[in-house]
Amino acid sequence: MTTTAPSGCRSHLDSRYQRLCDMSEAWGIVLETIAAAGAVTSVVFMFALLILICRVQDSNRRKMLPTQFLFLLGVLGVFGLTFAFIIKLDGGTGPTRFFLFGVLFSICFSCLLAHAFNLMKLVHGRQPLSWMVILGLAVGFSLVQDVIAIEYVVLTMNRTNVDIFSELSVARRNEDFIMLLIYVLFLMALTFLTSFFTFCGSFSGWKRHGAHICLTMFFSIVIWVAWITLLLIPTPGPQWDDTILSTALVANGWVFLLAYVAPEFYLLTKQRNPMDYPVEDAFCQPQLMKQSYGMENRAYSQEEITPGFQEAGDTCYAPYSTHLQLQNRTPQKDFSIPRAQARTSPYNDYEGRKEGS
Repeated sequence: MTTTAPSGCRSHLDSRYQRLCDMSEAWGIVLETIAAAGAVTSVVFMFALLILICRVQDSNRRKMLPTQFLFLLGVLGVFGLTFAFIIKLDGGTGPTRFFLFGVLFSICFSCLLAHAFNLMKLVHGRQPLSWMVILGLAVGFSLVQDVIAIEYVVLTMNRTNVDIFSELSVARRNEDFIMLLIYVLFLMALTFLTSFFTFCGSFSGWKRHGAHICLTMFFSIVIWVAWITLLLIPTPGPQWDDTILSTALVANGWVFLLAYVAPEFYLLTKQRNPMDYPVEDAFCQPQLMKQSYGMENRAYSQEEITPGFQEAGDTCYAPYSTHLQLQNRTPQKDFSIPRAQARTSPYNDYEGRKEGS
C-alpha cells in the first residue's frame, strides 16, 4: 500500500523529511528558508572576518577576532541545527537535538561573556586580556555544557538505544530537554549581568561594544523565556513542539547576527580613537626620571610616581601631567667676558697742565 505524497514532495520521499517540502505545513519551508539565509550570512561574515584582519587598526579589537570567529561558528551551527527540528524526531535526530542545542548556545554565550570580561578592563583603562586568554575563557566556559550533554546522552541512550528519545513521553522529553539547559541559562544570566558593568568606566568608546552584548542578551532571554513557556504549557499541543523549537533557533540566530555581529563589523575597521585609552597609553607608560648628581657626569634614574598622579595597583595615570619633573637648579657662575673700559690718564693731575689750562 502506497501513501500519497504531500503537495510539493516527491512520491518516494521518506516521511521524516516531508516537512521540508510539504506545502500544507508551510512553516517547515519558511523556517528552512530563513535558516538557510542565516547560514549563508554567517559564512559570509566568517570570510569577511578573515579578509578584514589586516585592516583592523586597533590592537584590542584585533584580539577579539579569534573569539568572534568561534562565535560565528556557533551561530552557523544554530542555523544548521534548525533542520534537525524540522525533520521528524527519530533515532538520528534525537541525540543530535539533545546534544547540540545546549552545546552550540553555550559556545555563543561563552564568547559574549569573554568579550564582556575584556570590555570591563578596557572601560576602566586597565591592561586588556590577551587574545589567547579571551579565547581560552570562551572555550572553557562552553566545555562545561559539553560534559553535561555527553553524560546525559550516553546515560539516557544506555550507550546503544538511539530510539529512546522518541520513545519518551512528551512531558518527560520536554522536561529533560529544559533541565539539560540549566547551565546555558546560567551563562545567559551571567553574561547579561556582566554586560551592565561595561557601562561603569570612564572610557566611553568601549561602552558601545557592551551595548551590543547587552542588547543581544536581552532579546535572547526574551526568546528563551517564550519558547520554554510554550513548551511546558499544554495549550499548543505536542504537535507544535518542533515548530516552537525551530522558530526559537532561527530567531535567536538572527538576533546574534543583527544585534551583535553586524554592529561589531561596523566598528571593526574604524580608526583607533585616542580618547578610548589613557593619555599616552597606560599599557606602555613611560617611566618617570629624576636627575641624580655625581662627581662629573649626571645620570637619570627612575623616580617613584607622584601619589597624586597614580594610585597603587592602577595602570592609569593623570592626564596632562609631565613625565619629567622640573627641578630648581643652583645658579651658575658668571663666565661672561668683561667689556673694555677707558682708563684715566696719570697726567691729568700734573701741576703744569693745570696752570696751562
